[in-house]
Amino acid sequence: MNDPRYEGMRERMVESQLRSRDIRDERVLRAMGKVPRHLFVPEDMRRHAYNDEPLSIGEGQTISQPYIVAYMTQALELQPHHSVLEIGTGSGYQTAVLAELVDSVCTVEILPGLTSRARKALDDLQYKNIRFRIGDGALGWDKFAPYDGIMVTAAPGKIPGALQAQLRESGRMIIPVGVAFQDLVMVTHGRHRFNRKTLIPVRFVPLVRSS
Repeated sequence: MNDPRYEGMRERMVESQLRSRDIRDERVLRAMGKVPRHLFVPEDMRRHAYNDEPLSIGEGQTISQPYIVAYMTQALELQPHHSVLEIGTGSGYQTAVLAELVDSVCTVEILPGLTSRARKALDDLQYKNIRFRIGDGALGWDKFAPYDGIMVTAAPGKIPGALQAQLRESGRMIIPVGVAFQDLVMVTHGRHRFNRKTLIPVRFVPLVRSS
């Protein structure tokens, strides 16, 4: 984890890909500078771990490029006392970044193999504030709702109502929406309604549903 080669790569990633663009939240920048991204990708791809690009993690899934991870995390405006629901555990990298910033993270993944690998990586890094669930992400995890933030890392055709229902009043959800073309959408829970704002065009893998 403390290999100086990767530490240097991580520092350059933060400065050249994040701080030099529009990532201004210092807590997010510190988290991105701390979490060892190379431990969340296949071993033969570790030399590419800090490149400004998504990488395959197997089973048709990807780890998002560092900028998108930071952008989505910053958009949630997370605070230390918050609880967050993550839909799409994937490699576990985004989970780790969230766990650095909030009190608790509940993460849901439909593919058991990904959950197993992510959980091992996160356990090895001694994260204690993460709960794991294997299941249909579109249904969320209502046991621990409501959440201050919801992060969705795979794209449904439309925003699942179950996820909106699990968002705390004043909470935020960030989610890629679309099929052939996708937009990153911010959903905020106002006092009497949900508000939606389109942010940037993105490309995510589809949200896998249970049959």
